[in-house]
Order: sequence, then C-alpha cells, then structure tokens
Amino acid sequence: MHPWKALAVPLAALLVATMTGTTPATADTPSIRIENNATQPVFSRADAILQTVFVEVAGTDSDHDGAPDRVAVDILRPKETEQGLKVPVIMESSPYYAGGNDVANHPVDVDENGVPLPSLRALAASPEAGPFDGYYDNYFVPRGYAIALVENIGSGRATGCPTTGDVNETAGPKAAIDWLNGRAKGFDAQGEPVEATWSTGKVGMIGVSYNGTLPNAVAATGVEGLETIVPIAAISSWYDYYRANGGVLAPGGYQGEDLDVLAEYVLTRENGYEVCGEQIKQLGIDQDRITGDYSPLWDARNYLNDVDKVKASVFVVHGLNDWNVKTKQFAQWWYALGEHDVPRKIWLHQGTHMSPFNLRTAEWLRQLHGWFDHWLQGVDSGIMREPQADVEVQVGQWAREASWPPPGTKTAKLYPGSGSALGQKKDPRAPEETFTDQKTRTAEQLVEATGADPNRLAYTTGALPADVRVSGTPTVSVRASLKDGASPYLTALLVDYGTDVRPTGSLVSTGQTYCYGESVPGDSGCTALRTLGTAGTDYKIVTRGWLDVRNRHRADRTEPLRPGKEYTFTWDFQPTDYTFKQGHRLGLVIISTDHDYTLRYPEGTKITVSPGHSALNLPVSTGRLR
Repeated sequence: MHPWKALAVPLAALLVATMTGTTPATADTPSIRIENNATQPVFSRADAILQTVFVEVAGTDSDHDGAPDRVAVDILRPKETEQGLKVPVIMESSPYYAGGNDVANHPVDVDENGVPLPSLRALAASPEAGPFDGYYDNYFVPRGYAIALVENIGSGRATGCPTTGDVNETAGPKAAIDWLNGRAKGFDAQGEPVEATWSTGKVGMIGVSYNGTLPNAVAATGVEGLETIVPIAAISSWYDYYRANGGVLAPGGYQGEDLDVLAEYVLTRENGYEVCGEQIKQLGIDQDRITGDYSPLWDARNYLNDVDKVKASVFVVHGLNDWNVKTKQFAQWWYALGEHDVPRKIWLHQGTHMSPFNLRTAEWLRQLHGWFDHWLQGVDSGIMREPQADVEVQVGQWAREASWPPPGTKTAKLYPGSGSALGQKKDPRAPEETFTDQKTRTAEQLVEATGADPNRLAYTTGALPADVRVSGTPTVSVRASLKDGASPYLTALLVDYGTDVRPTGSLVSTGQTYCYGESVPGDSGCTALRTLGTAGTDYKIVTRGWLDVRNRHRADRTEPLRPGKEYTFTWDFQPTDYTFKQGHRLGLVIISTDHDYTLRYPEGTKITVSPGHSALNLPVSTGRLR
C-alpha cells in the first residue's frame, strides 16, 4: 500500500449538505454559544452549506501554461453564515481526495556503484481508498466552525503539477488562506467571483501524514490568518523521509519510493501525464538515488529552514512506532519550535502511522476542541495552562508532563565490550570483531538471538535492576573499518530483550482500539487491528539509525573510504520514548544493509568493529542501568 493512500477519500463520502439561498443579516444575527469555557453544538450539521470555490494561486504556474494555478476548495459551514454569522475555518489540504495512480517504485537492489538493477523493478499495487474519520465536520461544524478541504496542486480538479513538498505545493493551501482573508481571488464553477464574507479570517490546519505535512509547510511561510496547526504524523524535512545521513532510505514498508514516485502517484488532474510528465522525470533525476547526498533540491523541501517565520501555534502529534514518517520528523520540528518560542503542545503515543482519534477518543476531542476554541475562537478554554506533553509511556499508560523530553532527562553512556557485553565501563582491551554484510535477512531475523552470527554484532546488558525510560534521541559512535565490498551502510538497532515484549510492528490491545495507517493482508481500508495475548516474542527493535559511511562528516558531501582503514562513525537513532522493564536486557546490534529500508548492494562487505572504542548514548529520563 502506498504510504499516503490510507488518507485518500472521495469527496462525496466526506460532505453531505444542502445548498441554501442568501439571507441578509438582521439584528438577530446568530452567534456562537459558549458555556463552561467551550463552544457548544448549536448549529445543524445536516443543514450545513456545501460550497466549492476555485482559488487562484497567484504567482504560481507550476505547469507552465501561462496562467496561475488553481486549487479546488470544498467548504462546509453552518447555514447561519448566510444570516451574518462569521466563523473560523478548520482546513485540511490533501493531494489524495481524487485517489492515486498505479506507480512503479525504484529498484533497491543495486550494483557495486549503486546503479539499480532494472530487472528487479516491479509495479506497486494501488489499494482501495480508506474511509475518512468523519469527525472534523461532525464535531466542529455544530460548534461554529467551517471545514475547508483543499485539493493540492496537480490533483483532482486543481491545475498545476505536483512537485512533492516544495514551494509550489505549499502555495495551494496558502492561497486558500489568503482567499479566506480577502487577499486572493476565488471563483465558482461558472467562473463568477466568490468572496468569503462569512469567514473571520482565522484558520487552523490539521491532517495526518501528507495532510499533516502541509500544515508545517504553510506555517513556515508565515502567512497571515493561519493561527494554529495540528500536524499529525507529519514531515518537517523531506530529506529525512527518503534519506538518512547521506544514505538512500525508504519509508517503512515502501522500499523504492521517492519524490518522483509520490508526485506521479498524486498526479490525478486532467491530462496529468501530458502536462507534467517531463517535470516528474526531471525530479527523478535530480533527487539522486546514487549518492543520497543532501542538495539544493532537498533544501527546498526542508521546512526547518523557515521555522523562524512560524507565527501559528503548533500541536504536534506522532506515533512512537511510526516507521513511515519516522520520529525524527516530529522531534527536530519540536526542538526548533521551542528554540523560537512558538506556543506548542505535543502528543506522543505508542501507535504507528495513525490518527490519535482511535486511541483516546474522548480525551483527544476534549483537548483538540479546547485547542481550536483557544486559538480560533478566542475562548479561554484553559488548554494552555495544562501540561505541555501527553506521552503514552507504555501501551495504554499515559503521562502528562511539563515538556518533552521530560525535564531532568540525562545522557547515560553504555560501552560494548568483550563477550558481547554492554556496560557502563569502557573495555579498551576488548578484541576487534568482524561481520559480513548480506542483503537477504531482515533486521528482525538478525536480532532474534544474541549469540554469535556472521552477519551482525550484538551487545547486551545484564538484567536491568529497574525500569529504564529512554526519552529523546539516542546516538551511537562506532570505531570500524570496511573492506572487500560495496555496501556503504552502517545500521544500529536498539533492542529490548525480554519475555513479555511486544512483537515488532504489532500492538497489544488493552481495551483500546488501534487503527494502523497501513493495510495488511486480510484487512480492508486503513484499519488493521491486531489483538495479542500476554505471550509475545522475546525482542523488540525499539529504534534504529542509519549512516552512509561516505557521508561520515556531512550529509551533503560524499567522501570515499580507504578499505581497511579505521574511522570513527557517529550517527543518530530515530527519537523514541520507551520503557525497558526491570529484568529485561538492553541490546545494541550493528549491521550493514537494513533489508527493509536501505539500498541493497552486493553482499560481502566485511566490517571490523573495535568495541573498546565505541559507545552508545542514551537519553534516560527515569530509572537506572545498574
């Protein structure tokens, strides 16, 4: 399944409403009702007005046809807006409302020079669209909000060409905000001008995955009128979605996807291939799947560059087991927002690539309602006086904390040593160890047992004397040499070994429902439920990190290695918040090719590691390692 496809939805299934005529305002103009510091559901969802406006994206002509691009905006608003009521807007922008195309992913088996082996190219299947959550309109329209759904450039009824994450795509929803504030042109289906006379001009953007990434992108423009965003499972830098530390990397479960594949997937506008085909081909060339280096193309898709322009408040939501949009995406955005004093809040859960609506429904709606009331309606809901962070520290167990990582988090160092030990004392005399890269066994297969294995190195602590909570971004430093092969990858895995840990990729049901963002065989749509008993496998890969050793100094510069020469390689894991239970063992496993994420070079590279000159750095918020 395409990583974004779970969010696609036909508009007809999304909004059902009736059109009404315009009624002039009177002394009895309707108003929002506020009780107990919250807006109340006094407006009829069934009688709401459905309106479609085509907004001109001034200054953007991504399809080079000589005319500004346009995007379609579908609006659902209380009928009382025709009687003088003015309301703020909750907006979701998406390239998926019109579905997607069958697109071939790039091959990931490559030769010694990183050149793809074309005989292994396969077509990705296009799944059926999943259902829309349906709660934005059902919950918020009765409380005095309008809902606006914006089709992205190059998709559906929009014009222009999709270019995956750059300024062109940002321009569509930004133009819709400008229109709501009287700064852009809008037209109906007959071409007649339309104005948003019913809008207060205040907008909050929300969405999951790509639909959550667009709020980050638009906020980074500093557009007036965007008061708040709720990015859920969202990207902050596209480089870190398709690359990692100089290496080509896949979003979890979608080996071979890249910028061009996604652009072609969402190219659902009329005459799409005829108009945009050459641009997408050029995107495929410029993205560079050989070196994986950071470049101006990726820099144009890095919203961290413009975090100083963000004026909107930000409510970040992310799954700590999301291997599609990995956790680095939320963490680096969260840290940068804090450095610029942006008002912010965060929810972290133990789910995957998903909406939090399916986790703590009542609490999620309470906080989201309070958030939008505060920032869009000016209601003193009290939300900003609540703890900044909600973290699911274990499945079904939530903590409310002053921030994230929790105050007082400190770095603990662990050192590999002789006999596969991982401890708090350096063992400089630990002998060197060598393993050989291969490309057929998965990381999960390589960590199942901790004994000797020719294709990886594993180091473990003894039984932990107490629960240890790791909160933040672990890093690893490895002294190693590579020779006799082509693979440039080093992969580090942080593993929990214990008899009651959960299988990787699954969730234990504890009276809650977990909805996966991806489908699995036998499941329909976007919902895949797995309920497990108390017994599980004896390991879990908690987090992992990747490095292209040719980029050991900088992500934007490839530097060859001398075969057999020792270097010190330092790189980051994906951020996490995970509790290793008392009695479990904490493990560090080093491999080269990560079958499900990295390119797969010819087998045979020999990696020799000096454990006595290597280290694992863990941000520990609670517990002790000895």
